[in-house]
Amino acid sequence: MQPAAVRQENGIPGKRYGRNIIGDLNNHLEAWIDWNLVLNEEGGPNHVGNYCDAPVIVDTKKDEVHYNSSYYYIGHFSKFIKPGARRIGSQATNNRLLATAFENINGETVAVLMNANDREEKVSISLGGKSMMLVLPEHSIATVIIH
Repeated sequence: MQPAAVRQENGIPGKRYGRNIIGDLNNHLEAWIDWNLVLNEEGGPNHVGNYCDAPVIVDTKKDEVHYNSSYYYIGHFSKFIKPGARRIGSQATNNRLLATAFENINGETVAVLMNANDREEKVSISLGGKSMMLVLPEHSIATVIIH
């Protein structure tokens, strides 16, 4: 078993995305989308003027692109859980961690783990008689791919 990525993010929006996506997927949601993935530096365009934040902000005045923590959190799901994947049972054995797991059509298992706490957490992942240990830094999200 190999962790695909462990990313430490201190951004509140990213943690909120991670918590919401994991919770929704674990409760039978079939897809998850955001209202706006990309907005300009003012939080628009918007037809009613309620400007907001987004995972990607394009500064049209400076010709720059800014990636917020929510962008990286979304990536842990969208890059590794493939279309047609089937959610499988997963269980976090302590209430300080969040987890969800899927089996992709190609047979690989993908687990997304999140530690939104102020301290690192040691995690043991077990599947089919094999296991691995992983340390999740504080305020981090990780994707583990099992072939």
